[in-house]
Amino acid sequence: MSSGRRGGSGSRISGALAAAIARSRNSEPKAPPVFSPLRALGRRQLSQIDLIGQSLSTIAPATGMIFIAAWIITAEPGFAGLAAIVGTTAVVVAVASCITQFTRRLAAAGSLYSFAFHGLSRRATLTVGAALLLGYLGISISVLANSAVSLLGIGTALGIDLPGTAPLLVTAALVAGTVAVITVRGVRFATRAILVVEACSLVLIGVLMVTGPEIDGSDGSPAVSASLPFLALTVVLSMAGFESAAFFGAEARRPLTTVSRAVLVTPMVCGAVFVFAGWAAMSGNAGAVVAAYFDGTASGVGLPMVIAVKIGVTCSWLASTLGCAQAGSRLLLAMGIEGTAPTSLSRVHGRLRTPYVAVASFTVASLLGASAYLYMFLTDAIVFDGFVEVAIVIAYTLLAVSCLRFLRRIGEDAPSTTALSAGIAVVGAGLLAYLVVDGVTHGSWAMPVAVLIVGVSGTIWAWLLRRLRPESLTTMGTFDSIETIDLLPGSGELVLDDDGRPQVVSVQSGAGFGA
Repeated sequence: MSSGRRGGSGSRISGALAAAIARSRNSEPKAPPVFSPLRALGRRQLSQIDLIGQSLSTIAPATGMIFIAAWIITAEPGFAGLAAIVGTTAVVVAVASCITQFTRRLAAAGSLYSFAFHGLSRRATLTVGAALLLGYLGISISVLANSAVSLLGIGTALGIDLPGTAPLLVTAALVAGTVAVITVRGVRFATRAILVVEACSLVLIGVLMVTGPEIDGSDGSPAVSASLPFLALTVVLSMAGFESAAFFGAEARRPLTTVSRAVLVTPMVCGAVFVFAGWAAMSGNAGAVVAAYFDGTASGVGLPMVIAVKIGVTCSWLASTLGCAQAGSRLLLAMGIEGTAPTSLSRVHGRLRTPYVAVASFTVASLLGASAYLYMFLTDAIVFDGFVEVAIVIAYTLLAVSCLRFLRRIGEDAPSTTALSAGIAVVGAGLLAYLVVDGVTHGSWAMPVAVLIVGVSGTIWAWLLRRLRPESLTTMGTFDSIETIDLLPGSGELVLDDDGRPQVVSVQSGAGFGA
């Protein structure tokens, strides 16, 4: 009896589907076609592995392993250092969970900037956008400059010494040009290229940390602060960019699933890798790798290992440079589409489907910044890195607040998500307060000034837009949306409502279904 009912229900469904398909063959659209604002990028291209590769490459975990191992060796925190890495990883995973509350519901090219709009005011959203742009640009500047240094370091290890700043600038320009060409060449080509490069780098550094010889004397690592909060900030900076897969929602296959998975998996993988690096440092195996990177053969490490370490780290720097260019260009694209940045940034190459103007703009800005970095921060990047850390922490903190308000607004909040979002917001605000108080107490004004600059950036940006381009404030929050081609002809029509949002309406009655 029950199987008969199921059979009858299945027949009715099959009959309705067949009727709908039959209607679609003879249906003529009455309304003009509606397209996604992100359609030009080429939708549904990237697989799950492409997205994970994008996020991992932006982080450059192989280089993070070197610097975290150097901190452990120099500060000698014992198991407290490993606990700090695990705790910071847990916080970053919690941030990732907040981000997935958006990625499960929206596919966007602006990542946190586009998501923040759905839970924050326009000024706060622009603050997130400014913080995100400063953060990614800062990371790109740093990794581009270090790519040039590392490439010339390989030459020096081989006996080809090119002293002076000019060779560094030329090398940085060549790297930036190569990155721009690969990024414009196509998103699938770029993501797979960086995945291969980063994977090889990660495996190489990991193997060397396990098999490296123990060395006597100085390990070559730079002097660092021995405080655990400094280690936490180092881990946060080393994981910055873990959410870069969220910039590719419009270009991913099954984005609500694959992007969310990449955002969650990436910090877990990196946290495990960093714990491994900390363990290797405590056990004495990582000392040779750290010394080989910072001091070369002068540390007593053999030439083959020095070259292997420098090649591995250089590959990681290069992959991160490419990952930042990919992510940063999508952020500029989203801002260009909305009009909160010059609209020329929204131009997309007709055949390659990449935002070539945004790519060129981001790459040129990175190259100019890297040139200044090589002159001013190469030997001591604490101030520069601190500014980037502040920008990233502000973006994550405001995103947590947005998540809290967004879920409450749509009626899908739960005690677990409320506690998670509120907890991340409190931790982020507490960390920023600590940086300000610590800076004022010790007469070091870099961090307080960075918090002030990033904090007021959204207010200044909104003030300028209100006077120069007020209409852009009404078009914020762009995300990938349903298109006319996504509907079965005859089943309904897609129209734009008064706010420019797509809405499905009945062909017969004109009643809206929503989109």
